[in-house]
Amino acid sequence: MLELKGKIEDLRGRFEDVKKVLNPEELREELSKIDDIMSKQGFWEDQDKAKQTIQRRKWLEETLESLEGIEKSLADVEDLSAITPEEDTDTWSILEEEMETLDKKLKELELKTYLSGEMDPKNAYLTIQAGAGGTEACDWADMLFRMYRRWAERKGYDVEIVDITPDDVAGIKSVTMLIKGPYAYGYLKGEQGVHRLVRISPFDANARRHTSFAAVSVMPQIDEDIKIDIKDEDLKIETFRASGAGGQYVNKTDTAVRITHLPTGIVVSCQQERSQFQNRRKALELLKAKLYQLEQEKLEKKKKELEGEKTDIGWGHQIRSYVFHPYRMIKDLRTGYETGNVDAVMDGEIDEFIEQYLKWNAKKN
Repeated sequence: MLELKGKIEDLRGRFEDVKKVLNPEELREELSKIDDIMSKQGFWEDQDKAKQTIQRRKWLEETLESLEGIEKSLADVEDLSAITPEEDTDTWSILEEEMETLDKKLKELELKTYLSGEMDPKNAYLTIQAGAGGTEACDWADMLFRMYRRWAERKGYDVEIVDITPDDVAGIKSVTMLIKGPYAYGYLKGEQGVHRLVRISPFDANARRHTSFAAVSVMPQIDEDIKIDIKDEDLKIETFRASGAGGQYVNKTDTAVRITHLPTGIVVSCQQERSQFQNRRKALELLKAKLYQLEQEKLEKKKKELEGEKTDIGWGHQIRSYVFHPYRMIKDLRTGYETGNVDAVMDGEIDEFIEQYLKWNAKKN
């Protein structure tokens, strides 16, 4: 019984730490302000902004409900454990089950405390680029595309395809999607890097094992209040007819836009909207995100140089290995976390990888 009482004390301590970081009073104040905004006339005039506000409200409400629910359940467990005799094993078994439930709920809240970066609350642009390897690599990029879409659906996030280039045979050469939801960037930022697949290729008549690579890039969506200086003379803007393979990639417009930022050589494009104006606006928004990311990378590189760090931990290096043959295992090469439940991960269940990265990153920094 002493061990169980110790676990209860540990749960209480962890919960109080979470409360200090999330600050329920501040969350309630923000929720009240959002309710005031939503009650004003004209709230729905900007539908994108309105949807983001509603998503933020839902996140705040769910977080407060979790905090209040854990607070009540934890108090009940503490009160019951204080009056339960040691010989009452049935009651202690019930208490232990309740503590396991509380521990799971508390872990979800603890994860939110790692999302304290300036850009963490933002929506996320996620780009997947197939590596060398032809059709095999393009199919791998498409598999990752599905994995992240399924993850976003599980989180209740909206996914908007900004630009996609299908392969002539199978899969995709590249895709950029905007994932809209509270803390989408905070959760996904650790997915940036090279993802490696080892499997028996379905495109090889001799059933040989192949290794494929795909690069994932994650950037926060930049709000209007964050100033990114882009001069008109630094831009080369081209229009072209959107192309696709039909089916899920069916053409939506013949007014696609490609923008080249001449000083950096960054190229962005958008062909999913119905007008050239909308495609241009979306492409400029994506360019801002890429320029912001470039500045952050420069700052990070300078920081590492000043710290005298010897190892090269660049944005483009391999972060995760997905092995389908000769055994089944997915392993994150930074945190060491691994799982044999390959099918679940490829179906979007990547929360454990995200949680382990956020914890690892917090300790590292």
